[in-house]
Amino acid sequence: MSRGTTAAEALAFFDSLPPVRLDEVIGDWHGADVPTGHRLDGALGPLGWQGKRFEGAEAARPLIFRTAAGKEFEVNPGLVPLRLALRIGPLVHKHPGAGRAARPLLQLTRTGRPRARLRMMEYRGVVSATMIYDALPVNDAFRKVDANTLLGAMDMRRPAAPFMFSLHRTL
Repeated sequence: MSRGTTAAEALAFFDSLPPVRLDEVIGDWHGADVPTGHRLDGALGPLGWQGKRFEGAEAARPLIFRTAAGKEFEVNPGLVPLRLALRIGPLVHKHPGAGRAARPLLQLTRTGRPRARLRMMEYRGVVSATMIYDALPVNDAFRKVDANTLLGAMDMRRPAAPFMFSLHRTL
């Protein structure tokens, strides 16, 4: 699916995967979008998104980024306007230089605290590990591809289809 697919095909694949337990997601994960035509497709990479870190049920760090110099930092999702991100996503995808230029602005949203929690929740009829953002009406539901790979569906009110992404365990 790394070359792109439809939202319906991505969700069918997601639905075919087994659930994942909370203890199976603990650790550092490198993220990549799964192109489905979502407004966020291709937008996070140019901004420096690296992935997520799960330290326990009460300590999830949902947005790990890197500066142009390679220094890691965490973004507070509550300080990122979701509607604006959805609007500018296609611009950043078409013009990755705009995303790279915006990286310093993201540093204004730095945090040192976990900004999400993990729970077992039902999504699309299956109970699986889910990350709940503290300050956004967004949940990331996960399914297991294998022991070191997860498929995530970022569920939000709009747009109707979720943003799909993969997570690969950082060993």
